[in-house]
Amino acid sequence: MLTLADEVGSLACTVTGDGPPVVLVHAGVADHRMWDDVVPGLAGHHTVIRYDMRGFGQSPPPAGPFSEHDDLRRVLDHFGHDRAHVVGASFGGRVALDFALAHPARVHSLAVFAPPWPGYDWSPRMIAYDAAETEALAAGDLDAAVRVNLDMWLYGPARGRDEVPAGSADRLRGPMRTALTHQGAVEAHSRGRADGDVATLTVPTLVGVGLLDVPDFQDIARRYAAAIPGATLVEFAAAAHLVAVDAPADMTAALVPFLAR
Repeated sequence: MLTLADEVGSLACTVTGDGPPVVLVHAGVADHRMWDDVVPGLAGHHTVIRYDMRGFGQSPPPAGPFSEHDDLRRVLDHFGHDRAHVVGASFGGRVALDFALAHPARVHSLAVFAPPWPGYDWSPRMIAYDAAETEALAAGDLDAAVRVNLDMWLYGPARGRDEVPAGSADRLRGPMRTALTHQGAVEAHSRGRADGDVATLTVPTLVGVGLLDVPDFQDIARRYAAAIPGATLVEFAAAAHLVAVDAPADMTAALVPFLAR
């Protein structure tokens, strides 16, 4: 991986393929490897850029103030791209939206999968998840915190553990543990999201969500699709929250023609 150093740390990046640039922004419980099964289907026609956000994967936690969407700009600047297709999952989807709001002229198209909605009125299930993670972290039990996150974000509320390949959980445990270890430092230094209303976005937008995801995120995806002018909603019957992990072929099949527009 390449390393982009700056005054508050560094960002680990990887580039695959050739063609118009596509940047993939990972979820808040993963790192750049969550896209491994999607990249081959995109790299034949695109330069695919992935990076680990600060405190995730191979990027160390920040040593000072930063913003996630400004880091995305840094990555594109480093590789010399004035515009790119921007794709984000979960928290990375919100980063992609913030980047589009802050730098609309630099976004060729936008695809977001299960992004959160700021200020959303979360369900009791989501509140209980947050409380369980907080309790585990306060007790210093990272293994328990990882289990809580696997139950919520990988398995989801609509299926049992035996319905998900064991390899999926194995792929996510390490990235989740890293993210949880650095969560406090990231939250302390992050300057938060960009200002703006998604209803002002004018770039072609695809909003995706798994139908096995928490109902909150299904509702949020439909809200984004309704709020962003001209947005297209795609629902994935075989996926929970992490569509790129659960249904990479289906995600690729949705992304390829969308990006080709």
